[in-house]
Amino acid sequence: MMLSTEPKGAILLVDDDVNFVTLMRGYLSHQGYEVTTAETGSQAIELLDDVKPDLIISDIVMPEMNGYKFAEAVRKSPEINWIPIIFLSARDQSQDRVRGLSSGATVYMIKPFELAELSAQIESALRSSQLMQQNRAKRAESRISVPEGVKLTNTELTVARLVAQGLSNLEIAQRLNASKRTIESHISHMLKKTLLNNRTELSRWIIENNME
Repeated sequence: MMLSTEPKGAILLVDDDVNFVTLMRGYLSHQGYEVTTAETGSQAIELLDDVKPDLIISDIVMPEMNGYKFAEAVRKSPEINWIPIIFLSARDQSQDRVRGLSSGATVYMIKPFELAELSAQIESALRSSQLMQQNRAKRAESRISVPEGVKLTNTELTVARLVAQGLSNLEIAQRLNASKRTIESHISHMLKKTLLNNRTELSRWIIENNME
């Protein structure tokens, strides 16, 4: 029997640490991923004009354009805003994680990390992304509508994005280092503000309007 050589997915790795990039590229390639690299956020943005990876892994502290600004730029572009972003950073404070997720990261991992955990996060992010794209393609229902002029705060948008990724209230609370009651309060306030009925409609609204 011949083994398939089809790659598991294409990953863009963005980091200015040459040794780290060499290590990660070798590991990810061994895991079956096709890897493209960029040294800075601005270089990565240029690459994304031609390359459309299934997932992005990025450092935060980089010259020219840091990871936060890079993620924000990706999320503002309709052609690439669906790509999951995993931040790998030595910054381990709660405010750093919140800022990373608020800027558009799907996952925030602290260096040093276990390679097995990174692999699990990659596979999870790819599954979620594929599921969202399939749901978007298959969805035949009318688009969700909310009152004109409704705006979410940065924190609400972060919570709503995680809801759209299928995370439970407890998982969101753990991700944001907050209490489950706080997350429930944010969701309740968003439902009242948008006049939506439940988390499912909130998730659809976020996805349909490319806010994820």
